[in-house]
Amino acid sequence: MEKLLLVLFVVWLNPSSAAQLGVVQTEGGLVEGWRHRMGLFRTVDVFQGVPFADVPGMWEKPKPHPGWDGILKATKYRDRCLQVTLLQTKTQGSEDCLYLNIFVPQGRSLSTNLPVMVYLFGGAFLLGASNDVEVLGDSLYDGKEMADRGGVIIVTVNYRVGTLGFLSSGDARMPGNYGLWDQHAAISWVRRNIERFGGNPDNMTIFGQSAGAVSVSFQMLSPYSKGLFRRAITQCGVALSPWALQRNPMALTKKIARKVGCWKFNEDEMLNCLKKADPVDLTKAGSIDVLLLLGKGVVMDLLELAPVIDGDFIPDEPSNLFHNAAQFDYLAGINSMDGHIFAGVDVPSINSKTNTTVEQVTHLLARLTKEKGNAAVPSAIAVYSAHWGSSPEPAVVKKTVVDIETDFLFLVPTQVALQLHAKNSSGARTYSYLFNMKTRIPGFPRWVEAEHAEDLQYLFGKPYAFPLVYFPRHRDLSGYMIAYWTNFARTGDPNRGDSRVPVPWPPFTPNHRPYLTINHKMSRSSVNYDLRSHYVSYWTQTYSKLPAKKNQEEEA
Repeated sequence: MEKLLLVLFVVWLNPSSAAQLGVVQTEGGLVEGWRHRMGLFRTVDVFQGVPFADVPGMWEKPKPHPGWDGILKATKYRDRCLQVTLLQTKTQGSEDCLYLNIFVPQGRSLSTNLPVMVYLFGGAFLLGASNDVEVLGDSLYDGKEMADRGGVIIVTVNYRVGTLGFLSSGDARMPGNYGLWDQHAAISWVRRNIERFGGNPDNMTIFGQSAGAVSVSFQMLSPYSKGLFRRAITQCGVALSPWALQRNPMALTKKIARKVGCWKFNEDEMLNCLKKADPVDLTKAGSIDVLLLLGKGVVMDLLELAPVIDGDFIPDEPSNLFHNAAQFDYLAGINSMDGHIFAGVDVPSINSKTNTTVEQVTHLLARLTKEKGNAAVPSAIAVYSAHWGSSPEPAVVKKTVVDIETDFLFLVPTQVALQLHAKNSSGARTYSYLFNMKTRIPGFPRWVEAEHAEDLQYLFGKPYAFPLVYFPRHRDLSGYMIAYWTNFARTGDPNRGDSRVPVPWPPFTPNHRPYLTINHKMSRSSVNYDLRSHYVSYWTQTYSKLPAKKNQEEEA
């Protein structure tokens, strides 16, 4: 017995007993990564900083990479794309940023024909990177745990953000959507090259969270994606979200021009000046101006840099493009309190001991629905206060504020996207979920459930990577999510694949709308139907039929 243990220990110390890719030939040249031991006879080959396009020209589509001589050592992350920092006070990153990272799980024999999952990060189209947010020295989007436990190749991708990624004149002079073109170039590169890393190019899934989820949604809807991948997952964002499109791009471009000294009455001269401006100054000019709030607006109003309907990559209103997504299996959902972080800025009393008043709730609804003038406020407040009673508990009112922002910004648009996908589907499957694990963020009130982006730590396996800062229930949840997501990537059905799941997840259809509630205590009661249908009906039927503000003024 002791000899057996000694042999096992020696094998553990020597990961060479697991297969390794070594040097890989890509279209640009040879790349060599490194490997990380995950367990007995299990490693992950990691390739960091693999170029998928050349250094992009300012406000130009990405171009193919010219290639390199010798072996590229792909052993460290490359710079993020030039962007403002989280506090919006300075910039970081580089214009030379179009790189991706690949995580390939290996066992005793070399992996082949694996499903491939390409991740697009979030960050309001303003900031973020494929290796963003360090958790105990490791990127939040590190793909090792998900690759190893799900038996899939994970790819994480950089793309241009902020002014350099999304500024637009609203026409052919500066069409915009450069960040979306970068994503498209990365997905295309993966399709052309991933077989050499052991992946199946015909079994690719793209997934993303927040602005990354909106990006996935636009990639699905774009005519350029036909045949490029097979499945898509959107977490907390879709192309129909009210913050997903910039509908007045030239006004924003003029504002940026003023900030960098390029304001001209002649638009062509102004655009020429912008193209000669310093990229760092342009990036700073795209930072969020929090002073614009001052009780008048909402956080959503500050998210100005976003994709545009360009007549090309996004040829029409997103709701009219779901025929392009008919071929893709689709899994989508939100976190139960996705709106909490935004609601906490818009109505700060929800996170304090101060009561939140009816006036504050009414004021929030008025700001969110300003495109309808004052027409929507009475009906909206009636819908959201119907369960209050004559003297509601303070926590009930505060939670209502979160529900309003979650519904408006995330839940309702996602439910509409699911319905449109199911109606347009040509044999592809549709799945809906609600992630409602209680928040782990300290200092929030007890009633706060899943905050925006809290799903990611579980999906990327952090409870396994850092066991000392999580409990067993967190590992249970992480295992469930990795199983559902990677099964879906493998087969198009989250229930079927190499991983066991705790509860069967029924598909969403136009007339049968189940959703799976995802947390650490999953049972048959985790499957429910018609998620917040009363509120979905209000926003999609009652509210949407109200005349817009201009029309009201014309009628008056």
